[in-house]
Amino acid sequence: MDLPKNWVIRHSRTYNKDYYFNTVTKESRWDSPLSNTAVERVRASHLLVKSKESRRPSSWREEHISRTKEEALEILKEYQRKIEMGQETLSALATHFSDCSSAKRGGDLGWFERGQMQKPFEEAAFGLQVGELSKPVWTDSGVHLILRTA
Repeated sequence: MDLPKNWVIRHSRTYNKDYYFNTVTKESRWDSPLSNTAVERVRASHLLVKSKESRRPSSWREEHISRTKEEALEILKEYQRKIEMGQETLSALATHFSDCSSAKRGGDLGWFERGQMQKPFEEAAFGLQVGELSKPVWTDSGVHLILRTA
């Protein structure tokens, strides 16, 4: 196997197996630098408004959510307006009003990779630029505003 320039195979005495080492960058890795295994991941925060049609129509805020999908969307659109006008931040609104347990972290979901979130959420989050706020995104959980943070 021909390795890319500056890559060599070394042997780990600790793990008794070979690994790949870049003599210029000093990067070491178990997987071949030829394989395209770079994991695409993003970090995002969100604000979720559930409805009675959500897959689990309850939250830390309300034991039994009774609002319709239309009402949930109107609530979320008002939050979106406040964020876009600079009157509020997504983090502040999520802390007080998100129907997700991530509210205690200002809506921060941390880092995630493709395949870890519901498809519409994933597509929206990965489609945003850092610092960009999504339009309302529907999933089985409810309707979300997503802010890509990294």
